Amino acid sequence: MKRLGIDFGSKKVGIAVSDADGKIAFPKEILKNDVKLLATVTKLCTSEQIDEIVIGESLDFSGTPNLIMPAIRKFADVLRGSVGLPVAFQKEFMTTVEARRSMDGKKVNDARKIKKVIQGNVDASAAALILQRYLDTINN
Repeated sequence: MKRLGIDFGSKKVGIAVSDADGKIAFPKEILKNDVKLLATVTKLCTSEQIDEIVIGESLDFSGTPNLIMPAIRKFADVLRGSVGLPVAFQKEFMTTVEARRSMDGKKVNDARKIKKVIQGNVDASAAALILQRYLDTINN
C-alpha cells in the first residue's frame, strides 16, 4: 500500500512518498502553499498511485493543537473529498528540527544557521519523518 506524507506549512508543504509495500518513506518535493496546492497534490496522488495520505498533526509541547492545525484539518477535508482516499494524521512533533539535524550533521535548532540549500530540503525530509513514523506504527 503506497502512502503520501504531508508536512503542511503556511508557506511551504513538504511531500514524501512510501515504497509500494508501505515500509519506507522517501522525501519527494516541496510545494508552495498557494491556490495550486490542492490540484498539485491531487495530481501527485494519481501519478504516484497513492492509496492513503498521512498528514502531520501539529501540536505544541502540551499536546494542544498549534495555530496552523485548523488550516491543516480544512486542507485534509478538502483533499479527502478531491482524491477519495483515506487521510490519516500522525503527530509531527519536532520533525522539522530532527530533519535539520540529520541534514546538517549537527545539532542545529536555528534555521538561520543552516545553509540555504539544506534549508530548502527540510520540509520534504520532515514529511518523510512524519510518514515513516506512521509506517512504523502500522507495520509493528
